[in-house]
Amino acid sequence: MNMIRTAMLLAFMTALFMGVGFLIGGRSGMMIAFLMAAGMNLFSYWNSDKMVLSAYRAQPVDERNAPELFQMIRQLSDNAGLPMPNVYVYDSPQPNAFATGRNPQNAAVAASTGLLESLTPEEVAGVMAHELAHIQYRDTLTMTITATLAGAISMLGNFAFFFGGNRENNNPLGFIGVLVAMIVAPLAAMLVQMAISRTREYSADRRGAEICGNPIWLASALGKIAGSAQVIHNDDAERNPATAHMFIINPLSGERMDNLFSTHPNTENRIAALQQMASEFGSGGSTPGFGADRPSRTARSVPQTGWGRGPSEPRKGPWS
Repeated sequence: MNMIRTAMLLAFMTALFMGVGFLIGGRSGMMIAFLMAAGMNLFSYWNSDKMVLSAYRAQPVDERNAPELFQMIRQLSDNAGLPMPNVYVYDSPQPNAFATGRNPQNAAVAASTGLLESLTPEEVAGVMAHELAHIQYRDTLTMTITATLAGAISMLGNFAFFFGGNRENNNPLGFIGVLVAMIVAPLAAMLVQMAISRTREYSADRRGAEICGNPIWLASALGKIAGSAQVIHNDDAERNPATAHMFIINPLSGERMDNLFSTHPNTENRIAALQQMASEFGSGGSTPGFGADRPSRTARSVPQTGWGRGPSEPRKGPWS
């Protein structure tokens, strides 16, 4: 089902890209846009994860330079029945994280230095479990390719003013078409991008809580991250707004409302759903996936190896 949904989304984004090309350059513009979209789809499938990681200057870490984080993600991956993803850390004071990759066998998770410095081990486990849920549901391919195409459509719309609207470009709609390309097409790409994230965050929250073994860990992390995102800017995210939907919390400034123009559901609603989940299964007990048919892994979901001093205290990052 996810593969069908991804194919439909890519077809829609490609059609939107071709529509922008038509508005700018008529039939010839549409054909050029089609060739560009086909090439970008192919390129994005193989390289979109590398592009996103590069945009945030994320650095790979392993058992030598981040043993606690690496061991934690290994345990969570085992809980989820997933291959061990590549692990990255990117330098940003804003606590946040994202996942990327075309499939579970070629996936990566990335955490900010701010996340590792300001959250407890349990909260970090909840966040990384959420990202692993996106990998398990194969959301990462859709999210990374959509980020690439949405950014390209927005850029094409900006170029419309300079390259469209003249008599030589065979544009049947003239300057009106250029205005549509400049305003409507980037907005449509943004709405598609937002809809993707909003519909998948609740599912990833629930599955992430199952993977880490405690919904309250993730709920607590979401509250801290959302509060920090309002006051700590992520300069790389501001330069790459098309990637905002990939993060566990919108990294861009000014996002508060749970409406059509939010890249993520309202954080309070997400926390409430996790608290309800905790009340159903017990905040410290087993959750679906670790219930009657399997022993609870809550007590060993987060390896306690000296990373942090207690459940309520932040710690220094393990990458140093």
